[in-house]
Amino acid sequence: MVKNLGFCSLWYWFLIIIVVHIFLPKAHSQESPSYLGFVSNATEFPSEDYYDYIIVGGGTAGCPLATTLSEKYRVLVLERGGVPYGMRNLMTQDGFLTALTDVDANDSPAQAFISEEGVPNARGRVLGGSSAINAGFYSRADQEFYAKSGIDWDLNLVNQSYEWVESAIVFRPELKNWQSVVRDGLLEAGVDPYNGFSLDHEVGTKVGGSTFDSNGRRYSAADLLSYANPANIIVAVHATVERVLLASSTAYYGSKQAAIGVVFRDRLGQYHHAMVRGRGEIFLCAGALGSPHLLLLSGIGPRPYLSSWGIPAVHHLPYVGQFMYDNPRNSITIVPPIPLDHSLIQVVGITSSGAYLEAASNIIHPAFVTDPSFPMHLTVATLMEKIIGPLSFGSLRLASTDVSMNPIVRFNYFSSPADLQKCVNGTRMIAEVLRTRSMEDFRFPQLFGGGAFRYVGPALPADMSDDSLLGNFCRRTVSTIWHYHGGCLVGKVVDPKLRVIGIESLRVVDGSVFTLSPGTNPQASLLMLGRHLGLQILRERL
Repeated sequence: MVKNLGFCSLWYWFLIIIVVHIFLPKAHSQESPSYLGFVSNATEFPSEDYYDYIIVGGGTAGCPLATTLSEKYRVLVLERGGVPYGMRNLMTQDGFLTALTDVDANDSPAQAFISEEGVPNARGRVLGGSSAINAGFYSRADQEFYAKSGIDWDLNLVNQSYEWVESAIVFRPELKNWQSVVRDGLLEAGVDPYNGFSLDHEVGTKVGGSTFDSNGRRYSAADLLSYANPANIIVAVHATVERVLLASSTAYYGSKQAAIGVVFRDRLGQYHHAMVRGRGEIFLCAGALGSPHLLLLSGIGPRPYLSSWGIPAVHHLPYVGQFMYDNPRNSITIVPPIPLDHSLIQVVGITSSGAYLEAASNIIHPAFVTDPSFPMHLTVATLMEKIIGPLSFGSLRLASTDVSMNPIVRFNYFSSPADLQKCVNGTRMIAEVLRTRSMEDFRFPQLFGGGAFRYVGPALPADMSDDSLLGNFCRRTVSTIWHYHGGCLVGKVVDPKLRVIGIESLRVVDGSVFTLSPGTNPQASLLMLGRHLGLQILRERL
């Protein structure tokens, strides 16, 4: 078990708030988008209705999938959260921290969970999913991802899908002063070449895309619904799907189960049945926690485990909830002696040693300033590394048969020595960046000459040549970068077309099918995945 020894005091909560503030940025109170015309509260839905396709989860992959399928077919999207518009704290940069920390309410846009290692984490609970609460960084997957994911990719459709997303919600960011300094520091430290602004995954230093426009307005997967055929799509919000309905299929020789519908509950506690017709399908797009969770509650999973919970085992699928991954993030935070603009993730250093380097800067509330020598309006700058992969994995299991309760998840951070070595390499690279001339202005002058950084929370080890010290730093300061994935892996739970193995008319379309996190950030690839699969289905049916 990972012990977060460096986060057991006030600094722990201080840094969590800093990290949250860095990664979950500004949105906007823009005019209501056109898609709200086909969004309704689940209480307004009949007790039973029929559709060509049912999508469980209006998130990063679910929204582009629904939009694409609506071109020809009647689609229902079931989202357990509400719409992001009108939620000022969520949709403004100044208020997002309040929105994220207000996780006790049932209608909050982010649902908190803590892994068994004690690492706080969050999952989206709003139309747009985690794309509506993240830092907006956009970068395409690396080539290795396509080769190793096991998914049936059509690379022409992959590129078309990326371009479709990018034309709608992706922008070129304007670098603030901290981002510019980090860019220069990465290049001085040897993370080259400089690839400029690029949406592609390229070794070296680059500026990625953003889902924030030049006015700081957030765009998310929900905005892609504006491109749907309004005559063919219905979105139900505050609709909590409790299980998938299964029945014996007569279309196959022998015994085979098929998904025929879902049961969902509205905010008043009333139950509704949404059913598929003809060649229709159900897509679980509920996220890396939500999709394996729903499969288990529907009786799809390891038979002995389901029986121990009193859940009738409809289909024995032993790997549901297994192979849960989360990319460890380790970082340092400093107080600079000069003013800094607020900035989100914009610059990334893609190294060949197993780590990605990123940065952010933020002004924090005076209430969290405990050192009287620090300025009251404290500006902090963060350098962080995310390991590539990872190889370490854990599992997900039930905490309750109530779908609204988080499942229990363990990621087993750094159980693979290779992951720990990548973190050591990334931490050394952070030290290399801090030693560059670009960082000189961020040191405080010392009485006898020279300068030193003033750290908020743990500092880097004094001896950067000691692997043991660096490994200990990685273990005790581990946190998440919110890129967790797995639980419904290709080849173990779904086939290359993302169909649940042994169940007809049921697919999983989200990060739970990934064996590794794509590129520096999965957002772009999840948006592409929804569009890509939708285009494949349209092509096959036509």
